[in-house]
Amino acid sequence: MARQIVLDTETTGLEPSQGHRIIEIGCIEVINRRVTDNHWHHYINPDREVDAGAFNVHGISNEFLQDKPRFHELVDDFLQYIKGAELIIHNAPFDVGFLNNEIKLLDDSKPSIGEICSVLDTLVMARQKHPGQKNNLDALCRRYEIDNSHRTLHGALLDSEILAEVYLLMTGGQTALTLEAEDGEQADHVEGVSVATINNAGLTLWKVSEEDLGHHQDYLKMLQEKSGQCSW
Repeated sequence: MARQIVLDTETTGLEPSQGHRIIEIGCIEVINRRVTDNHWHHYINPDREVDAGAFNVHGISNEFLQDKPRFHELVDDFLQYIKGAELIIHNAPFDVGFLNNEIKLLDDSKPSIGEICSVLDTLVMARQKHPGQKNNLDALCRRYEIDNSHRTLHGALLDSEILAEVYLLMTGGQTALTLEAEDGEQADHVEGVSVATINNAGLTLWKVSEEDLGHHQDYLKMLQEKSGQCSW
């Protein structure tokens, strides 16, 4: 059983080294390429104020967070939920860096994310698959014809739901990925984060007849009519 967790966070600012903290974690479970109902989602009281620039992105206010649990109250449940899974994250160094910072701030010893999970960075995957193009989540939604019109502000759970759909379309029917970092593909390295390498070298090309090609096009048309979306 292949278990993946599509994860996103929202924070008080951009740098944990400047004391910024996580204020929301949203997780979507995918098993054997199917999204389940086993989500994990919490808002978190960061015990500090949200920067104005961050508030403009996600709209989560200091007042809203005052009665929310602290990270130390949720950490055991969170780590148990993600343990052993492959995390799917867009710009993984940012989220993993913040999560590991929260873990390090605790008094008791907890494992880092890389010790209990593997991590796949879909931003690096998208840059390899679509070089020279915008590869943020909004751009990928447009490219794969995903309706994200309800996404007026960023939110961890909503962005995880959208990223799950993007990831499944971006990988097509592929279920096995090579997790090897290529030189220069990722400027920021965080321990435990792997990237998907898409390597087309050495592929064998087969010529098909016009008749077989016609059958193939008919099959794709049938898939399009049934699913409403086709990524090839």
